[in-house]
Amino acid sequence: MIRAQINVRPVIEQDRGKLANLIHFELYVHRHLDWRPPLDWIGHHPYLIAEKHGVLMAVLVCPPNHPEIAWIRLFAVSADLGLHDAWEALWPVALEQLTNQGETSIAAIPMMGWFRELLERSGFSRTTDVILLRWESNHTLPEPKKLGVLIRPMNYDDLVNVAEVDSSAFGPVWRNSLDSLKIAYRQVAIATVAEKEGEMIGYQISTASPMGGHLARLAVRPQYQKNGIGYALVKDALDQFKRRGALRVTVNTQKDNAVSLSLYLKAGFQSVGEEYPVYQYKINDLVAR
Repeated sequence: MIRAQINVRPVIEQDRGKLANLIHFELYVHRHLDWRPPLDWIGHHPYLIAEKHGVLMAVLVCPPNHPEIAWIRLFAVSADLGLHDAWEALWPVALEQLTNQGETSIAAIPMMGWFRELLERSGFSRTTDVILLRWESNHTLPEPKKLGVLIRPMNYDDLVNVAEVDSSAFGPVWRNSLDSLKIAYRQVAIATVAEKEGEMIGYQISTASPMGGHLARLAVRPQYQKNGIGYALVKDALDQFKRRGALRVTVNTQKDNAVSLSLYLKAGFQSVGEEYPVYQYKINDLVAR
C-alpha cells in the first residue's frame, strides 16, 4: 500500500534545495567517493526522486560517466519513508533506464551495512575490496632507477592525453572520463605526468588532506608498466608533499591488485586495516536470462 502512494520522477532544478536537506540531514545516505558533488549530477540520468503526497522522500543517482559502467553516486532516504520501500520504488526504474541505454555494469562501494544488504538483495555481487594504505613522512624512499623519463607538472592542455592514458591503463569499471578528469584537475594539490621521447606514458593526481595528502589517481600505459614509471611518479609526488610539510599521504587500491600493492609497499605505504567492498550488477547477465 505504501509503495502505491510513492511517485517516482526525474529530478528537476527546483528540487535542488530539498535534495540538499535530504543529503545533509538524513540518516540513510550513501554517497559515492566522487570528484563531483551529488547536486552537480542534476541534468544527468538516471537521477530519480521518490515523492509521497508531493513531499520529496528519497533519491537515487546513477548516471554513467563512462561507457559500460554506471556508479551509484547517491542514495538517500527520509526517515519518514521505509528504507526498503524507497529502494524498491527507485531501483527498478533506474535499472530499466540503464538497460535501455546499454550500460553493461552498475557498481557501488557501500560504506554501510544497510546499503550492502539492499545491493545483495537486488542481485549485486561483491567483486573485490578497496583498501586504504598510508605513508608516513619519516620514511626514506629509495631512489628510482634511471629511466630516461621526464616527470613534469601537469597542465590543463594535457588532459586529453591524460584521459587516453587512463583509458589504456584501466578496465571499464575504474576508468575516468575526460569530464571527470577536468573536474579532478581543479581540485589537485600535485599533478604530474611522465613523458618518454615526447609521449605521455603515465600520470598521477594527488589532493590535499588535513594531515598531508591523498594519492587519488595513478596510471601508466600498459606497455610501460613494471618498469619503474609508477614508482618514479609516486616518489616525486611524495617528495613534493614532504617538502610542503605533509605528515602522511594515503592511497586506495584494490585488494587483489598485486602490481599496485607491490608498488605502494615499495614506496613505504602500509595498510591501515580499512577495507571497502565493491559490488557490481551486470546488465548483460539480466538480458541473457
